[in-house]
Amino acid sequence: MGKYRKFLIMALAAGLVTALMASGVLDYADLAVSDRFYQSRSASDGEIVLVGIDQKALEDIGPYSQWGREVMAAALAALNESEACRPAVIAMDVLYSGETDGAGDARLAEEAGRYGNVVAACAAVFGSSLAEAETGEYYLDNFSVIAFDAPYEALGEAAEQGHINAMLDRDGILRHHLLEIGLEDGRRVPSLALKTAEMYREYHGMEQGALPPADARGFWYLPFCGVPGDMEAISLSDVLSGKVPADYFAGKIVLIGPYAAGLQDSYLTAADHAAPMYGMEFQANAIQALLWEDYRREVPDGIQLTALFFLLLLALAGFWKRKVRLSTGLWLLLCAGAVGFCRLMYDRGLVLHLLWIPLGVTALYVGCIAFNYMQASLEKRRITNTFERYVAPEIVREILREGTGGLELGGKLTRIAVLFVDVRGFTPMSERLKPTQVVEILNCYLSLISDCILKNGGTLDKFVGDAAMAFWGAPLPQEDYVMHALKAAADMAEGSRALSQELLKRYGRTVSFGIGVHVGEAVVGNIGSAKRMDYTAIGDTVNTAARLEANAPAGTIYISRAVADEAGERIRTTSLGDTVKLKGKKEGFEVLCLEEIL
Repeated sequence: MGKYRKFLIMALAAGLVTALMASGVLDYADLAVSDRFYQSRSASDGEIVLVGIDQKALEDIGPYSQWGREVMAAALAALNESEACRPAVIAMDVLYSGETDGAGDARLAEEAGRYGNVVAACAAVFGSSLAEAETGEYYLDNFSVIAFDAPYEALGEAAEQGHINAMLDRDGILRHHLLEIGLEDGRRVPSLALKTAEMYREYHGMEQGALPPADARGFWYLPFCGVPGDMEAISLSDVLSGKVPADYFAGKIVLIGPYAAGLQDSYLTAADHAAPMYGMEFQANAIQALLWEDYRREVPDGIQLTALFFLLLLALAGFWKRKVRLSTGLWLLLCAGAVGFCRLMYDRGLVLHLLWIPLGVTALYVGCIAFNYMQASLEKRRITNTFERYVAPEIVREILREGTGGLELGGKLTRIAVLFVDVRGFTPMSERLKPTQVVEILNCYLSLISDCILKNGGTLDKFVGDAAMAFWGAPLPQEDYVMHALKAAADMAEGSRALSQELLKRYGRTVSFGIGVHVGEAVVGNIGSAKRMDYTAIGDTVNTAARLEANAPAGTIYISRAVADEAGERIRTTSLGDTVKLKGKKEGFEVLCLEEIL
């Protein structure tokens, strides 16, 4: 595969995985895991006290629907008992938008304005409307304020205002806080949490802190400091009864709001996807983050997707055609490193998608493992199909079974039967016939030779011109391997007679075989160099078989005494004694002529 094609395939794979992350298909899982990983509990500084309209208050005072505004007025009076013990801020997480009875409205406004430390709730209703751009063109604004519920006039004049809008993300989880709302008349209405934090700092003579990094719509990522129920909560009933003295709240932030399930002011938040958090708990977490200036900035998806693409490209380069062990190590390193990096960046104020890198890398890791397996299977099949044309299937299976070790240099001493066969009269014939005819005749004889060897379970070692070498007993052990070698030799002799008659008719020429067989120990294995090797046998046994064949007349099979002894009475032979002189052999080496297999 060319390097450009390889790079193109890798870029395409990385791009597809990146596009999958960008599509949002995995966002729900990513958000859930990120919330669990990033959001950690930390004790608040104790400056925020929750006064809840809880079940006890409902039992002591009566159903909430029957409460008049005098109840909240009484609560403000109890908290603001005197200048010396008043809270820094009292934030009412209850919407009073519209006048009811005059006395109750007037008293609530009076108590809210006594010390100027009360924040009244307001809320906006968002929807779609046409808006005019700076260019003068109109567009559909899907985040437009279509209605605004402000405190009734007297309360609005007596107290500060802050909106209590809680906007869920697309997965139904509350993890962002809306810093402020822009109204059509140009006014900017801060959130209840922001206004409360500003008034707290002002009360204690502190400088106003930096605002959190908000997006174009005013939302910022809220790091919760606790799960539902973590913050201190006091029943409104205990405040009204004086059970909790007013000086307990001195200089603190007091949040008053619904704290009972039936009042339907609770949300699933990033702090806990199972237990709902009451609205004023959410406000308290936002106030605490603003006071601590504990902000996180969500890195834009475009930047993360770009970084993801290049990281996946590098990961693919590491996985491509690597061993499973190396790929697995790299996969684990990248996944663990990505998680650790996300944690490090979060601690430094940046929020990243926790699962994008691990899931993307895992997808490519699994894909590469599957691809490498398929490639290995195809390569194995290709090797098998190719090598089986040249060597016995047993050799191929042995090499494939041993893996790369089967292709290493080296051999082992093995007792084998070796057969050499040579075409007699081939050289004179090649001088008289056309080259194409010579090749055709040679292929016919060599096909006969290879068929006889493979049919009898032999290993076809090599062709050398018009000669061939084969052996039995390796690479796999064989029973009665000497007889298999002799049967192959007899089949060659028999087949050559029929083939000679056919060639005589076609070309007017014929040839025959000279065959030699010997048995003994030889070194069998991969012989050669690291770049070019042959699976073959070497040693004196091989040399002796070659010399038996060299001395065998046309149509004759010469064997050694060792072969005859192994075959026993299953063959009929004629001993030539030591009349046939083999090069390199001492006097007395007996040569026999195989006449018949019984």
